[in-house]
Amino acid sequence: MTRSAKLAALPLGFAGRAALGLGKRIGGKSAELVAQEFQQRTAEQIFKVLGELKGGAMKLGQALSIFEAALPPEIAGPYRATLTKLQEAAPPLPAATVHKVLTEQLGDDWRENFRSFNDKPTAAASIGQVHRAVWHDGRDVAVKIQYPGAGKALLGDFAQMARLSKLFGVMLPGLDIKAVLAELRERIAEELDYLHEAEAQHAFAQEFHGDPDFYVPDVIAANEMVLVTEWMDGTPLSRIITDGTKEQRDHAGLLFVRFLFCSPARVGMLHADPHPGNFRVLDDGRLGVLDFGAVNRLPDGYPKAFGKLTRIFNQGDMENAVAGLRQEGFILPNIDVDVDALGAFLAPYVEPTAVEEFTFSREWLQAQAASVADFRPTNVVRQLNLPVSYVLIHRVHAAGVGVLCQLGTTARFRDEVLRWVPGFADDTDPNAEPVPVP
Repeated sequence: MTRSAKLAALPLGFAGRAALGLGKRIGGKSAELVAQEFQQRTAEQIFKVLGELKGGAMKLGQALSIFEAALPPEIAGPYRATLTKLQEAAPPLPAATVHKVLTEQLGDDWRENFRSFNDKPTAAASIGQVHRAVWHDGRDVAVKIQYPGAGKALLGDFAQMARLSKLFGVMLPGLDIKAVLAELRERIAEELDYLHEAEAQHAFAQEFHGDPDFYVPDVIAANEMVLVTEWMDGTPLSRIITDGTKEQRDHAGLLFVRFLFCSPARVGMLHADPHPGNFRVLDDGRLGVLDFGAVNRLPDGYPKAFGKLTRIFNQGDMENAVAGLRQEGFILPNIDVDVDALGAFLAPYVEPTAVEEFTFSREWLQAQAASVADFRPTNVVRQLNLPVSYVLIHRVHAAGVGVLCQLGTTARFRDEVLRWVPGFADDTDPNAEPVPVP
C-alpha cells in the first residue's frame, strides 16, 4: 500500500508544483525561471520516489535515464543529471539491515569470510546494492546483496504494470501484450535468483578471460541473495558520456556494440540490461561489464532471421521483408499493414547497418521517438507485434541505441553486424532457402 501510494503521489506532486509555479508567475517571477525551478523539483522527486521504491519502479527509472537522450533539449536539461543518477546509485539500505541479510544468508560468522567489509555501499540498484570488501584470501571483492522483500516488491510492481495491458491493447492493436508480459515476468523472476546470475557471469568471465577488448570479473561465491565477485575498477560509462572526449566516446560505443553482438556467438547469451551503470572503461582501454542478472539465453547465437530480414530490407526487397516479418510473428495474421509506411518507419532503425560509418545522436533519437509516440490510428507502429522470442533482444537494442545516442558515437557498426549476426552477410550458398513470399 505504501509503494502504491508513493507511485500515485508522483502525478499529484506534479500538479501541486504546477499550481505553485502559476502562483509565482502571478507574483512576478519570469515564466522561464519558474519553468526551470518546476522541472528541477519534478526531476528530484522522480529520483527520490523511484529510488526509494527500488524494485520495478526503480527499473522504470533506469529505463527513463537511458531514454533521456530522446527528450527535446529544452526539457532534458533538469532531468538528465537526476535520472542518470539512477544508473549508478539509489538511496542505500542502513548498515543494520545489510548485516541482517548477511547473517541470514551466510550465518552468524559471516564476517569470517572477509578481512574487511565496508558498510557504505559503492552502488545501489533496483533489487540490490554493492559493497566493497576484502575476501579472506586478500582479494578485493564486490559483495552484491539483495534487498529484503525485493522479490515480492518487484513482482508486485510488475503486477501493477500488467494491469495496464488493456490500455496497451487499445494503443497497440497489433501487439500480443499478454505473451510479452508473461515473458517479461519470467525473466524478472530469474533476475531475483543470484545463483542464476552467478552461473551466467562465470560463463562470460571464462569466455572473455584475457580478451583484448573486454573484461568480466569472475564469481567467487554466491547463494540466492548474496553474490561475491572480483572487484573491478574503471571509469563508469556514465562519466564517459558526460565528460569523455569524442575519441573516448567513439571507442566506448564501438566496444559496447561489439560486446552485445558478439556475446550470443561466443557465450550463447546476450547481456539484457545494457544501461551505463553496468559498464566501465578500464585504464587499458578494455570495456568492463557488470550485472548479469538479466540475460537472454541464445545457444545458437542471434536468430538468423534477424540478420536476414535486415539484409533484405537494406536491399529494398519490401515484399520479402514483409513476408519474413509475418513469418517471424512481427505482423500477426489478422493485421494488414501499409508497406510504404512500414518501410519509412523501419528505414532509420536499419540505417546504421546500411552505411559504412554511422553517428548516433540525440537529435536522431528524438526523431525516432516522435514517430513511435505517434498513436494516431494510421501510424504503422500500432500494427506491429513483438514476438516472445524477441522480447529481450528488443529490450537490448532499444536500450543500447539510447546509450549510443548519449555517447554520440561514430563508428563502423555495419562491420560488427557483418561479423557477428548470422544471416546479415549475403548468402553464398546457392541452395540457401529464400524467405518465402506468400
